[in-house]
Amino acid sequence: MTAPLQVYFIRHGETAWSLSGQHTGRTDLPLTPHGEAMARALAPALQGIAFSRVLTSPRLRARATCELAGLGILAQTDARLAEWDYGDYEGLRTAEIRQRHPAWDVWENGCPGGEMPAQASARADQLIATLAALTGHVALFSHGQFGRVLAARWIGLPVAQGQHFAVAPASIGMLGFDVDHPQRRVITLWNASAGGSLRAR
Repeated sequence: MTAPLQVYFIRHGETAWSLSGQHTGRTDLPLTPHGEAMARALAPALQGIAFSRVLTSPRLRARATCELAGLGILAQTDARLAEWDYGDYEGLRTAEIRQRHPAWDVWENGCPGGEMPAQASARADQLIATLAALTGHVALFSHGQFGRVLAARWIGLPVAQGQHFAVAPASIGMLGFDVDHPQRRVITLWNASAGGSLRAR
């Protein structure tokens, strides 16, 4: 019998800009030493899971997290897992952006020179369509803002509802299906720290 799809969403570990609150899209920052330790701490939770596919954002911080978590040998890069493109707001903090545009909200206004909410939503929908054709355990190494987009779209919510899903560095989420309603997508686990095995979930 084919195993049903279970998606493990893993955000990369800490970077200098995740610490400082700067919007990090295309900038290819490495993990901090603490971020590397966070990534290694993911390994015990993920080891022993027979992943049918491991996909990672092309950004260094996601690829390094995947490698340090012990899944680098299985990984394939998928550009659709890249972080929201912040365009002209790359490297800025929200407070700095609001000095220019006081009412700015990425979920409503998007980023000039980068992605609009509808574009981020469409990218998540394309990824979900690909995932729907897979079976078994699939790991995704990606980013905080895009993870929020993906969670919202996985359960059919408008992209702006992603604002309600917190995603900490090196956290794990699980996207799957309701046992009693196999066509109904659910969030099985979200924003969990790497504190133990996920195999019993």
